[in-house]
Amino acid sequence: MRTGAGADADASAFSRLNEEWIKAFFTLEAKDRETLADPFGRYIEPGGDVLLARDGGNRVIGCVALEPTGEGVFELSKMAVSPAERGRGIGRLLLEAAIERARELGASSLFLGSNRRLTAAVRLYESAGFRHVPRDRVGPLPYARANVFMELSLDHAGAQAPFAHRVS
Repeated sequence: MRTGAGADADASAFSRLNEEWIKAFFTLEAKDRETLADPFGRYIEPGGDVLLARDGGNRVIGCVALEPTGEGVFELSKMAVSPAERGRGIGRLLLEAAIERARELGASSLFLGSNRRLTAAVRLYESAGFRHVPRDRVGPLPYARANVFMELSLDHAGAQAPFAHRVS
């Protein structure tokens, strides 16, 4: 996510993409409103990041956030792809980029909370090496919709494919 010029547009796109998928399947919760209102303060300033996928016209078509939770552990959060762009591998590119970025930030592991209704997302996480764990293993998550819990141990020696910031 950019800082300076364009930052407000990026933050707005991040919020729009996430509100769109959450409202399509669930209800926007208090934690959603908090993080979507201030992605810089919530993710970037504490040492995480927000990654954006852009199309050839420089429009934001996907996003994912990394939220540091302490001791090298990060939550993979707020991953979304525009409905018109789904099925083109953008989610996989975002996930690979997030894993690589987490390594760069010094993460030793990633965790996430999802929902079984989001079968394509859960399969994507599984294919990237995330393993199902009990809820108490990832700590308290503030989302009532979360009923799938996963984690990924990061091997800092391993390499991921580079992320193309533009998707055509």
